[in-house]
Amino acid sequence: MTDAGKAHSADANSNGSRSVGDVTKNAREKWAWFVALGALMVLLGAVAMINLAVTTIATVIYIGVLMLIGGAFQCAQAFKIKTWSGFGWWLLSGALYGTAGITTVANPLLASYILTLILAAFTLAAGISRIIVGLRTKPNDGWTIHAASGLITTVVGFIFLLGWPVNSLWLLGLLLSVDLLFQGCMCLAFGMRLKLPPHSAFPPGAT
Repeated sequence: MTDAGKAHSADANSNGSRSVGDVTKNAREKWAWFVALGALMVLLGAVAMINLAVTTIATVIYIGVLMLIGGAFQCAQAFKIKTWSGFGWWLLSGALYGTAGITTVANPLLASYILTLILAAFTLAAGISRIIVGLRTKPNDGWTIHAASGLITTVVGFIFLLGWPVNSLWLLGLLLSVDLLFQGCMCLAFGMRLKLPPHSAFPPGAT
């Protein structure tokens, strides 16, 4: 490599190091925002945990609104490409998606039954597929862990299925509450870590 090439490479590495350093410094300056966001998510998770039925209904309505918005955008996109051969299918898909969203918002209780059943079925199917993959990779390293995780997922799916439809009133709300609590704790921990001095927050070899 020529001297010019070495100099160019050194400059690139230096610029890259400065970019990473700038991003890290900028993140550390906003540690309080991460802590505040984490605290808010933990608070919301705790409130959601108090009344899981209301949280489940709110989750279902949120999903329904997203489906409605997605269906509306898909229908609008269909009219932009109405000269294409797939215009009719695209429009029909958007209309069905939007109709499902309207139905979900209009009757969130019924939608919660359906969504919980779908969740149980997918969890069960995912667990069984993991067991099959784990057994097929036997005797390679890690096949027992893969099969064991599949077994656990399958058991959870069976529990969801056996508890249906009664668990439809609280299961989705419970999952949302737990997710909010975990995400909030992670955000809090990250913000507090950013608050530490640079060498403490990011020790050598941590990145």
